Formats: sequence, C-alpha cells, structure tokens
Amino acid sequence: MTTSYVVLRSTRCSVVVSDDDAVPRIVHWGAPLPDALGTDSLDALLDVAVPQGNHDLAIPMGLVPEHARGWSAYGGLAVHRDDGTSWAPALTRTSGAHDGTTYTWSGTDEHAGVSLAIEVALDEHGVVRLRAEVTNDGAGTLHVVGLAPVLPLPQRAVEVLTLTGRWTREDVETRTLLEVGALALENRHGRTSHEVQPTLMAGTRAFAQESGEVWAAHLAWSGDHAVRAEVLPDGRRLLSLHELLMPGEVRLATGETYATPTVHAAYSAGGLNGISDAFHDHVRARPGHPRTPRPVLLNTWEAVYFNHDLDELKRLADAAAEVGVERFVLDDGWFRGRDDDTSSLGDWYVDDAKYPDGLDPLIAHVTGLGMQFGLWVEPEMVNPDSDLFRAHPDWVLGVEGVAQVMARHQLVLDLARPEVSAYLFERLDDLLSRHDIRYLKWDMNRDLVAAGGRDGAAGVHAQTLALYDLLDGLRRLHPDVE
Repeated sequence: MTTSYVVLRSTRCSVVVSDDDAVPRIVHWGAPLPDALGTDSLDALLDVAVPQGNHDLAIPMGLVPEHARGWSAYGGLAVHRDDGTSWAPALTRTSGAHDGTTYTWSGTDEHAGVSLAIEVALDEHGVVRLRAEVTNDGAGTLHVVGLAPVLPLPQRAVEVLTLTGRWTREDVETRTLLEVGALALENRHGRTSHEVQPTLMAGTRAFAQESGEVWAAHLAWSGDHAVRAEVLPDGRRLLSLHELLMPGEVRLATGETYATPTVHAAYSAGGLNGISDAFHDHVRARPGHPRTPRPVLLNTWEAVYFNHDLDELKRLADAAAEVGVERFVLDDGWFRGRDDDTSSLGDWYVDDAKYPDGLDPLIAHVTGLGMQFGLWVEPEMVNPDSDLFRAHPDWVLGVEGVAQVMARHQLVLDLARPEVSAYLFERLDDLLSRHDIRYLKWDMNRDLVAAGGRDGAAGVHAQTLALYDLLDGLRRLHPDVE
C-alpha cells in the first residue's frame, strides 16, 4: 500500500502526517522542512526495525495506537461495553481531509460499533494542536476507560523536564534522563495545581534556555490528567498527555461522543526560550486576549482580613491610588456572615452589617480615584456552616454513606447539577450587573476528594466541563470583566 503525506508548515517547525487507510502517524515533528520534499525520504521515516522473536511486521505508532494491530505499549483507545466486548477496535478509514494548516481523519470499526476522529493542526506560531474523539455507533453503553493520543519523539530527545512544587514553592524544575521505561505523572486532585501541572518538555541532553532542541506539550485541561514520556524496547520514544478518567466517569449512549482535551505542543531548535516564544504568541493571538498591560493591583486580604470597615478601606484605597495602583480588589469577608474562614461560603450576598449601603459607596470611591474595582469569590466551595448548605446539603460532591474529607472547612459544590450552576450563575451575574466590577479574583483552594456526582458515579470530568460552561456564560454577558 502506498502512503501519501500531509505536510503542515510554519516558520518555526514542520509536521508531516501519514495519509492512508491506517490511523495517521506523525513521521516528522521538528525543524522546518524544505518545500521540495521527496516521498522516498519520508517513507524511510516509517521504517521501524522488527526485532527477532517478535511480530512479523513493525507495529505502527499511530496518533491513537491500536491494540488490535499489535500495539502493546501505553496510549490509544480503551473502551468496552457492559459485557466486556468492543475493547479492541480495529479502525478502517472513512474520511480524511486537510487545508494546509489542519488535517482530519476519521475511522470506524463497524463490528465493535466504535468510530474515532483525529485532528492535527499547526498554527502560524508553530504550535501543534492535537485532539481526538470517540463515538458510540453501536447498541448499548460504551464505557470509555481512556483515550490517550501519543506524539513521537526522536531518539535524541533523552532528557525530560517536568514542573512540580507546593504552596510557596511553585514551578520547581525536575529533570530526568530517560534511557529505559517511562516517566509517568498522574493528577488525581480533581484540579491542576502547584503539585501537578499538565506539562512535559523533552529535549537533547542538557537543553537550556537558549540551547538544545526541545519538544514540549501542554494539556488544555483543568481536571485529572496523566502525562508520560516513554522509551519503547525498540528505541522509539513518545509523549502522551490526556485526561485521567475515573471508573465509570464517561459512559456513552448510542450516538454520544467523548472528546479529549486538546494537546498543545511546540518545537524549538533554540532551547526553552523558543518554546516560550511559540506558546506566548499562540496565547496572545486569541481574540479575547488582553491587549493592555496587566494593571498594578492591590488586594485587601493581608491589610484587613475579615475586618471590613468602610472608612478604613477608603483610606487604603487613597494610599493605593497615591502610589499608582490601578486595580483595587476587595478580598474575602464582604459577603453575608463571613467573619472567619469557617462559615458562609456559598452565601454570595453583600453583608448588610458590614456594608449597610451595599458595595456602591466603596466602589464609587475606588473608581473616583481612577482605579478599577475587583472582587474575591470562591464559587465552587461551600461551608457546612452556611445558609446554602443548610438548605441544600445534597448539592456537594461526595459518595453516599462516606463522610466527606474536609479541607479549609470547605466542601465542594457539584457544578454538574444544573440547579447548582444556575444558582452560582445567578449570584455572580447579579453582582456583576449591579456593580462596576472589572475583575473577579476566582479562588479554588482545595482538592476534590471522592468527588461523586448526583448519580453516584465519579464526577471530576463533569465538574470540569461545568466549570468551563459557567465561566463561558459569565464571559458572554460580561465581556469586559477579567
């Protein structure tokens, strides 16, 4: 069978994707290639040594490798039905297209009742975007255990850089020389954080800020995830970044689809600075990205904590304006009954005792000084000692019959329940509509533990998507609020 190729180009890198009946493979992701490129040289990149005593044919490393084709390493599609069948789909191409910047491929296994779609795109800044989705075409429920696309690395990418840390010690670099096996990091916190970041960077030995080749990838996802760099016994290397699904978390009815979070990847021939350049340019090109410098900000937390006094806050605003502060943020303690950190989270109404005339007098004073006004919120959280929890104790994430683990005197609201998201949307929309608020400091201060949803199944996936929907809805109505 003759293989054709799709070449995606930018000034920073080139990506070459195989285009035939099989699940597509990336045969080159790296330095820009010449316009005149012979297929013979590309065919050579597909050649993989076949070890003695192993399969008769080389096993392809597709973007979504197939166990049915002999793939026995990490990655690929893991699904099954209630009776355990359909667990090893063998996909046959149904469509493929490209427009110079984006390549799409679809395939199906009619017997398993499973279809797969893959999209690879390369933007002008050199950032690759990779995503995949699986659809249940058959009868009955299809359980998605995982969908993990893989990106190939050259053999010279021997060193891996990851970021970890903890509170007050964020973004600690850890380097691993990867000669055999895998470096695997998993996040089961229900959120990204200082400890677990969905990022991997691989490169030539001792790559630095301005030297060495680097291949980097970042998963656009805020929930549980897994990242992995691996060396196969035959010498091939790969990166894989994907959502980490809990048991039973994604169950597809007939016709339903699960889509992976997008993997954003970049290549640099000039060290980590080149990766930063590509990612920064990509982010700044978004239509909604701020076009002005970030304002100098004063936050009231350490100045007053929960002791809110209007005259004292006005004096603080005066001092802030005098030294050139541009944004004044009223932190925790402004809402009903919030006198310490043990109560009232969830009761997002202005405290009449502290602000008998509401927030408007303070906001008018702040904006009159030429500053923007911002407000602190922590919408996903609730204190058991709150009016909201007393009225709706069933609104929290948890497992029936199991006492929920407390953190910072907080429980986590189940945003996937429509009534919960509707309540939070109404409260935040009301605050933003009534007041001249230009900025929300949206805190998220604890992990999700035993995060069961309303039906008892694991709920991190649904929680993450519901958070995105809540944010998107508020942005649509209040586009000028950061």
